[in-house]
Amino acid sequence: MSVIEVSGLRKSYGGRAVVDDVSFAVEEGEIFGILGPNGAGKTTTVECVEGLRVPDAGRVRVAGLDPFADHEATSRVLGAQLQESGLQPKLTVREALELYSAFYPNPADWRPLAERLGLTGRLGTGFGKLSGGQKQRLFIALALIGGPRVVVLDELTTGLDPRARRDTWELIEDVRDQGVTVLLVTHFMEEAQRLCDRIAVIDKGRVAALDTPAGLIRRSAGSTVISFTPSAPLDDRDLAALPALASVASKDGRVTLSGTDETVNAVITLLARHRVTAHQLRVTDATLDDAFLDLTEVTA
Repeated sequence: MSVIEVSGLRKSYGGRAVVDDVSFAVEEGEIFGILGPNGAGKTTTVECVEGLRVPDAGRVRVAGLDPFADHEATSRVLGAQLQESGLQPKLTVREALELYSAFYPNPADWRPLAERLGLTGRLGTGFGKLSGGQKQRLFIALALIGGPRVVVLDELTTGLDPRARRDTWELIEDVRDQGVTVLLVTHFMEEAQRLCDRIAVIDKGRVAALDTPAGLIRRSAGSTVISFTPSAPLDDRDLAALPALASVASKDGRVTLSGTDETVNAVITLLARHRVTAHQLRVTDATLDDAFLDLTEVTA
């Protein structure tokens, strides 16, 4: 069942299309990622989903509701953490939780929510004295305090150190496990690959691809990367003739090829035929980074 439906969404500023015919659907209970470079139209898209911006054209529904026309009703089923969020520095964690609870007719009990998010020991701490990770935990709590079916998290881990980022990832997975659908906006490939069930890659205001992380990686020109230092030079023509080869490069005597499993088998056969030893042989799968670069280069 689709809890978010976006169809033919368009939004322009000053005559320039920022979002151009974007369509996707988010299923109940999944973590759905919107991935793209800065300025791709990701935030404008989710702001239309949140009812913060009015689309120029297209249709948006959240749990069957029009986020702009039915904004009050939508706010009861959708929680949001904005890309740029802040609170008064002296406002304590407890005060923020109590304040946001007062906005909803039937809010979630913030005490177990604070406990689950590791904020119980910081209830008396002012917002200005929280670490980056603690602030993000608080914003997740505030997004969830209305008991939403859907939560939108926009660039949640930007600016966090690696440990705080990974801790936040675990929190997002925990939120999904509690039955909340997550719409996650990010430009971190590792984050999207780790968390998302499906991803819409947006580039220049359009959906360049929509698939699972594994599906996007399989679309990469070279889904497998082979690198080695040969004990003797190999003929460039032999390398170029390898089956399913996507690219080949040589630097400081080390050869790097991208292709498929068929390419790997052919390389091994080529080395054996010429009695060449492959030193420091590495065979790795392509990553979402590779797929993303292929997709955005195609749409450039």
